[in-house]
Amino acid sequence: MKFLIVTHVPHIPFENTFQGYSAYVREMNLWGKQVSEMAIVAPLKKEMPTAIHSPYHHKKIKLYAIPQMAFTSIGNSFKTFINLPFIVFQMLRAMRKADHIHLRCPGTIGLVGCVLQILFPKKQKTAKYAGNWDPNAQQPLSYQLQKKILSNTFLTRNMKVLVYGEWEKQSQNIVPFFTATYRNDKRHDVLEKDFTAPFKAMFVGTLSPGKRPLYAIRLIERLRNAGIDITLDVYGDGIEREAMLRYCAAHHLEDFVVLHGNQTAAIVEEAYKNHHFMLLPSQSEGWPKVVAEAMFWGCIPWATQISCLDWMLAGGQRGLMLNVELEKDVNQIITLLEAPDRLQSISMDGQLWSQQYTLDTFEAAIEKYLN
Repeated sequence: MKFLIVTHVPHIPFENTFQGYSAYVREMNLWGKQVSEMAIVAPLKKEMPTAIHSPYHHKKIKLYAIPQMAFTSIGNSFKTFINLPFIVFQMLRAMRKADHIHLRCPGTIGLVGCVLQILFPKKQKTAKYAGNWDPNAQQPLSYQLQKKILSNTFLTRNMKVLVYGEWEKQSQNIVPFFTATYRNDKRHDVLEKDFTAPFKAMFVGTLSPGKRPLYAIRLIERLRNAGIDITLDVYGDGIEREAMLRYCAAHHLEDFVVLHGNQTAAIVEEAYKNHHFMLLPSQSEGWPKVVAEAMFWGCIPWATQISCLDWMLAGGQRGLMLNVELEKDVNQIITLLEAPDRLQSISMDGQLWSQQYTLDTFEAAIEKYLN
């Protein structure tokens, strides 16, 4: 099978293969195990790969290089319009030769792919929509257009659209999907944690405004001011780091909030095992892997009610839904901390749910949609 990927992820040529952002490439390597040939339509970057990059493992790969597309400034918009004919040419050329077209959405390149796939109604297709599929979410126009095209079974034929979560009133080609981190051999008997003080919370992810890491610190500060013995460990890096350090210094939180920077997957896994709670007060998510990872090891998520998180946490049965209003969140957390049996139940339910979604079940699902 000639399998074509259309993606916005930049690709770096290195040692007779291509490298890209690790989380994306690891997933695409699982798709690649099922096919004889891979083709990729993606931007090409001529630079050295770094620690955040991983290589493709497939032995037969062809890249249809295209320029990056962006509308973040007048200059970028002008370049995108100038480059659009070449991008369309490359994409049509690759789609014509493919047996199976796989779109990575949302994104500007994904939008072009959504439009052009209409011209190939008889080809088998999948789309992985890695953003928020919530029909009521306020999103950019390009995201809304992609969702409308992908959901329209007249325009989009022979395609399964893989989305995070389960949503009502969807077209027949919309399929609830997931992503995964651990193999079946990581599954374990239910862990019973001691949900008594001192409590340990953690934050995992990019330190960006959209993830609201500073809110996580302020929440821990308020809980401590209310007499709760709790600390916070932060794993990740980003532009908010300096603001977080300044806030901790100004409010004398250095003994209770520790910023560890980017750490290996093994270190973060041990942290999940040794912490009680994982905070994710994010503004936008697709399938937040850190939530599923935390639950896998009995660490209870405190997360915002966005995207598929209400479904993942079963409306609070497997975690706590944050309002992102300090007083409300502090009050509901204190109430929960006073019920250790309830915390134990939430932790156990989370473990049982999360251990359904492993890389082995992910590969089986991929094989199903390819065959």
